[in-house]
Amino acid sequence: MPQILGLAFTRRYGLYAAVLAASVILLVLSLANSHFLPAFIVMLILAGIGTYDVRQTHHSLRRNYPIAAHIRYLLEEMRPEIRQYFLESDTDGVPFNRNERSLVYQRAKGQLDKRPFGTELDVYSASFEWLNHSVAPKEPATEPFRITIGGPDCTQPYSASIFNISAMSFGALSAAAIRALNRGAKLGGFAHDTGEGGFSPHHRPEGGDIIWEIGSGYFGCRDETGHFSPERFAKQAAEPQVKMVEIKLSQGAKPGHGGVLPGAKVSPEIAQTRGVPEGVDCISPARHSAFSTPTEMMRFVAQLRTLCQGKPVGFKLCLGHPWEFLAIAKAMTETGIYPDFIVVDGSEGGTGAAPLEFVDHIGMPLREGLMFVHNTLVGLNIRERIKIGASGKITAAFDLARTLAIGADWCNAARGFMFALGCIQSQNCHTDRCPTGVATQDPIRQRALVVPDKAQRVFNFHRSTVEALAEVIAAAGLDHPSELQPWHFSKRLGAVRVQTLDQIYRFMPPGELLDGTEDPVFKDAWRMARSDSFQPAAGT
Repeated sequence: MPQILGLAFTRRYGLYAAVLAASVILLVLSLANSHFLPAFIVMLILAGIGTYDVRQTHHSLRRNYPIAAHIRYLLEEMRPEIRQYFLESDTDGVPFNRNERSLVYQRAKGQLDKRPFGTELDVYSASFEWLNHSVAPKEPATEPFRITIGGPDCTQPYSASIFNISAMSFGALSAAAIRALNRGAKLGGFAHDTGEGGFSPHHRPEGGDIIWEIGSGYFGCRDETGHFSPERFAKQAAEPQVKMVEIKLSQGAKPGHGGVLPGAKVSPEIAQTRGVPEGVDCISPARHSAFSTPTEMMRFVAQLRTLCQGKPVGFKLCLGHPWEFLAIAKAMTETGIYPDFIVVDGSEGGTGAAPLEFVDHIGMPLREGLMFVHNTLVGLNIRERIKIGASGKITAAFDLARTLAIGADWCNAARGFMFALGCIQSQNCHTDRCPTGVATQDPIRQRALVVPDKAQRVFNFHRSTVEALAEVIAAAGLDHPSELQPWHFSKRLGAVRVQTLDQIYRFMPPGELLDGTEDPVFKDAWRMARSDSFQPAAGT
């Protein structure tokens, strides 16, 4: 109780403090005049609700905002009826009770995710898409849908879930959030990408599978000058919990910008973990210092694979200049060094802070980027040895299925798992004032996120989404997601025009780049690409 009273005088507990004070005042007044007794009873009930809110562990918002959070919940309950009355919808045009956050919350909490009265979407809008179902559907598969990642040069391949946690760093997320994500990953047998903030102490205790992301700051494997340290990398990469290593070239939220952790979130613990000054903006360089050409990059891939004793090594990027990725592809074929996987991050992705222009207008969207990478590898006859992951606003089974159909082997999600942790999209990720304890280093705010409870929700969300994927592909008459093809999906392009995805997009036949392509998307870019530089070839 003393702790609760102490917390009550902070701004977040202002309403709770006011109710406690009013209860005491009304108690005194009611002893003198019984007319104040009803008001005292009301205040006493509210004080009880507030005290319960602070002490319970299931709802982060109520722990940080006792009593006040119920006002939000009331408005959320009223919103569907209000929307129906005024014929309004959510800001993105999606009905409130169908948006991605509501879907994740329901699945994470184990609630029923069914809806009455059919679709509320405009099926005649120019962007509407659907999966073509079969008149002979299959029984939904009960297997967990896993794929093996690791090419011929990999001696420790990894059996990965088809759906994993995308890169979110300790520092951007709280220690409690990291632990909850990793415990959920352990419960569900799926992977947790560390983000470029490194393999922190909070990733370790729960024992979930780790994809260690190595960014340009080399956090966790940097020397005193901020450059890559082979010795420090080898030491951490040897830990059994680390299953794969991912070099981050760029990310969807701010491609070409480098990582940014605002100084307000660089706590003493973050500073020690990353090896940077406390309270100062932690900015990862926009480019790597360990390599400067595509060929050097491939040698870096080979070096990391040797240092981590043959575990899968790959890279992540948001596509930009097409000739730059083709230059990397040329370096692969010329050196004979191939990554085990490539993760394509769409420009529409992102969970934390980034400049507005980078969020909205820089980088290639996921679908175009994924197809470009897939077509490149097919055109060079190397698609079979390199797995492709994809991330960028993937939260529901339909998102998974469509992404797998156009070239991905597995998918990652960030915001979906943040929603499972309790994120309400308050858009305070960069201010250290996250109201639910997900994206903050404030120890008081973090106490709202109770690790065992939120870990179970992370597990529930993953399990329910994969189960929904099994139902979706079964409806199409398929047994496994690997059977999905572009022609299984249709898209409306106008009032009277519908095409399947294979009719809309061109999928390159095997070996076409080697034989000399005439595809306008690739022809000039392939000629411009050079393995000895990321700059285009002279004279192009």
